Amino acid sequence: MSQIKELLVDQLQDLLHAETQLAAALPAMAEAANCTNLKAAFEKHLVETQGQIRRLQQIFDQLGEPAEPKPCKAMMGLIAEGQETIEEGKEKEPMSADLALIAAAQRVEHYEISAYGTARAFARQLGEFECARLLTQTLGEEESADCKLTSLSDPLLQQLTLDDAGAMVNLESVNSDSKVSSSANPARKGKKAAA
Repeated sequence: MSQIKELLVDQLQDLLHAETQLAAALPAMAEAANCTNLKAAFEKHLVETQGQIRRLQQIFDQLGEPAEPKPCKAMMGLIAEGQETIEEGKEKEPMSADLALIAAAQRVEHYEISAYGTARAFARQLGEFECARLLTQTLGEEESADCKLTSLSDPLLQQLTLDDAGAMVNLESVNSDSKVSSSANPARKGKKAAA
């Protein structure tokens, strides 16, 4: 096996383990989310992640290599941080907890974006263009997930900034792509009503 192919297989084994861990962690992240759109984003990404695992297995088949995961210590750490964020979020206001979840999820996405970009470069160098195409598809999904998380964080950040300044805004008027459901945030509504 060439050195570049060995590097590619190593990256793919790492990614297979990373995606498997993420698939196991996403349901808890969805459960912890207060914003209905954030829950939906995590649920959608779970379906994408399951497809990405199948795509990785397809790439291993094309390369004639066994789809054996190699422990991904980076993802283990990111998942542990995500679990910690979920636990700490139970003591936070809902929007603040959601922003912390988004931050944890974006760290995962940035790791995956980097790893898939590297694997794609190796595949291209080897002339494994079908593998590179599949990796590009996954890379696009990861970049899209990252952008979606950013779009979900923007109105939350704006509202928290206004809350800190003592202002009140009706989030129901926010664009539907990034709308935060006030019904998903009963603790905050009660707090404002009492104020």
